[in-house]
Amino acid sequence: MEGPVEVELEDGSVVTSDRFRVALCTCRRSRRYPWCDTSHRDRA
Repeated sequence: MEGPVEVELEDGSVVTSDRFRVALCTCRRSRRYPWCDTSHRDRA
């Protein structure tokens, strides 16, 4: 997604990002949820 972006979470709180481009996490492994930090990738 291209920013700025606002996302409303299940608990009703809203998080924002003013970055040019963001990726949303769908696996919930990210330490920065709801933003993806690539934690879903296998580490070699």
